[in-house]
Amino acid sequence: MLDIVRLRILAAVAAHGSVTKAAKHLKYSQPAVSHHLARLEAETGARLVQRIGRGIRLTPEGEHLARRAAEIVGRVDTAAAELSAMVGLRTGRVRVAGFQSALAALVPHAAARLRRDHPGIELHLADAHPQVALNLLRDGQIDAAIIFRYDDTTPDDIRVTHLFDDPMHLLSLEPGQTLLDHRDSAWIAGCENCRREFVDACGQAGFIPQIVYTSDDVIVEQALVAAGMGVTTIPGLALRTHRAPGIEATPLPDFRRRVYLATYGDPPDPPATAAFIEALHHTVQQTRPGEPVRPDQAPS
Repeated sequence: MLDIVRLRILAAVAAHGSVTKAAKHLKYSQPAVSHHLARLEAETGARLVQRIGRGIRLTPEGEHLARRAAEIVGRVDTAAAELSAMVGLRTGRVRVAGFQSALAALVPHAAARLRRDHPGIELHLADAHPQVALNLLRDGQIDAAIIFRYDDTTPDDIRVTHLFDDPMHLLSLEPGQTLLDHRDSAWIAGCENCRREFVDACGQAGFIPQIVYTSDDVIVEQALVAAGMGVTTIPGLALRTHRAPGIEATPLPDFRRRVYLATYGDPPDPPATAAFIEALHHTVQQTRPGEPVRPDQAPS
């Protein structure tokens, strides 16, 4: 095994043409440089330097190894600089997937803070349903995922941090109503794969909803409610991204989803990922997305 320190010394001798100049450049004593050259010759079994008068010159073997040493030292120095930049968060990359309302209401604030504190970090975003995001996380295609679940269970192989509870709201034209008040109303609901928890909530209230419109778009859902075409339920986080004029949003007790930040693999997280996580936690603390939003606070 070749010693990197001795390779660095040999490369310096070749670059500066003498032991004295190499020692000055490396801030070593001249005897220390001579000692390391002798040890390198012993390690390689090759004669690397030849004394000429009061100086030395490299043998053909020494010149060959010196060229390789310069390449090796250069790569080591580059790797060290790159790693130092990553650890110091001067550069880096973090890939994040999340559901639509989180990307709209939370991530822009976190991204702005990340760019302000660590401008060298590249942030890549993907819009993905929680299950898709978890699969991307397991496959190593993303570094973190913002997901939601309607119960308290989480995957065993994923590290999750609870961010906040996102209360569900009944959207209608009248304030203060309940699910049961609309047992005979037309309902707007998400796709077959997205409505199970809503149907279960209605069942617990004592009725089976009459779903006449299907949409996963919060703008379409709210427009239909505003037009008197039906009622729907929507998470509070989605209300922060869009709120149509004329609709009433009533929080539903005991009907909420839990929002998590998910990562994969053993801790600690890579520095760029950890920086994004810190920015996201700060955003949650500042915006308090789990709290009710008044009509004058929500965008239209």
